[in-house]
Amino acid sequence: MPETPAQWYQDALLLILLLCPLVFGGLMFLPASYGRHKKDKPHWLWGPGIPTRWAWVLMEAPSSIGFAAIYFSGDRAWEIAPLVLFLMWQSHYFQRSFIFPFKIRTRPGDTTPVMIPVLAVSSNLVISFLNAAILSWSSIGRHYDLAWLYDPRFIIGAIVFVAGYRINRKADAMLAALRKPGETGYRIPRGWLYEYVSCPNYLGEFTVWIGWAIATWSLGGLTFVLWTLANLVPRALQNHRWYSEKFPDYPTQRKAVIPFVL
Repeated sequence: MPETPAQWYQDALLLILLLCPLVFGGLMFLPASYGRHKKDKPHWLWGPGIPTRWAWVLMEAPSSIGFAAIYFSGDRAWEIAPLVLFLMWQSHYFQRSFIFPFKIRTRPGDTTPVMIPVLAVSSNLVISFLNAAILSWSSIGRHYDLAWLYDPRFIIGAIVFVAGYRINRKADAMLAALRKPGETGYRIPRGWLYEYVSCPNYLGEFTVWIGWAIATWSLGGLTFVLWTLANLVPRALQNHRWYSEKFPDYPTQRKAVIPFVL
């Protein structure tokens, strides 16, 4: 008997939950081979390189375009509350997919191993399904009616989402400003949240999706928080260690990603 959309959803949810500890453990021992960690592992392990800007577009676009395609295939796509949530999601991922890649400063000829975006495309499509279908598919999601926009869960979640959004954008902008045109090296970020953690951009990303999980009050949102932590906590710890090893004067009081904790 064919599976229903609700069964697809449960299968996808279970898949991501099972993968979270595997991804976390794998990335703790095998840094994703891009950026400052690109030379840490043999090149063959992650495949040949493609231009870094387009690798970013390829990685992130499924979370914008794929999410939109899934969302607008639902029967409640044009209702007000689902549309508001849809625009919240897109406010992050449209920028991440089509603006951020062309604002970062990369070395001439810089590439990213092809396996990184290939893996990201598949996982981002599944995550998009888990979070788009709950908004507009009657057979899967809760009914987000207009009253949901006045619910304390939505209001609190939206506030947390916006706070994370601002942290993420400002942290990225400060990193980008460290390199002047034509420069390719690394410097110690200073000021603002960089005085407390090495990766406030990742802290902002966590906060965005915690806000989303609260605003949607959904298992799909919670699963995405766990998936984000599984991917970015190892990266934050590796970045922190890299900074500490590369710069003898790196501030010892800084944590990796959560102020005073981790």
